[in-house]
Amino acid sequence: MITYIIIGITTLVSISAFSNRELFGKLLFNASAVYNNRQWYRLFSHGLVHADAGHLLLNMFVLFSFGTAIEEHYFTAIFSQNASFVFALMYVTALPASTLYSYYKHKHNYAYNAVGASGAVSAVVFASILISPLSTLLVWFIPVKAFIFGALYLAYSWYMGKKGTDNVGHDAHFWGAVYGIVFTAVLKPVLIVNFIYQLQSMF
Repeated sequence: MITYIIIGITTLVSISAFSNRELFGKLLFNASAVYNNRQWYRLFSHGLVHADAGHLLLNMFVLFSFGTAIEEHYFTAIFSQNASFVFALMYVTALPASTLYSYYKHKHNYAYNAVGASGAVSAVVFASILISPLSTLLVWFIPVKAFIFGALYLAYSWYMGKKGTDNVGHDAHFWGAVYGIVFTAVLKPVLIVNFIYQLQSMF
């Protein structure tokens, strides 16, 4: 249920912001505005706006695919009646957690802006990878084990974040993914042991 609510709100706000640049500007993440003007809400609101329809569609598709599995199956099995609350808490707190690195890195750079729910979506994806590392994901229609995809995703995001040659928030992707793992593991430490056991079962 929470997954659908998040998708609905994000889609409505993002579509509204496509034609309302003032709204878009007020909600996007600007590290300098957060630092100098104390507009802390931007650490959360940037997840409600997207660069274009393709950006929105990709994030919401991935959120739907993994969010429903996490909320309705994985977290329900682990946290029972608290599953939706835990899922909502993870998603909402992943928004600032995924941007804190960029905040400290760019707090004096007024030209730096970022939009999109990618950091929080990465947290959802990697929570599922922690719980079920041997599940198979289709990446561009190619079947890949979840833990292998996760390792490649983290390495790529870290490298591209350091390189900084494109207009993609790789830092948010990386730290959002890390946060998803840490958040879930802190609440249920046994998942770390289960993760290791599942990997060992392959060899």
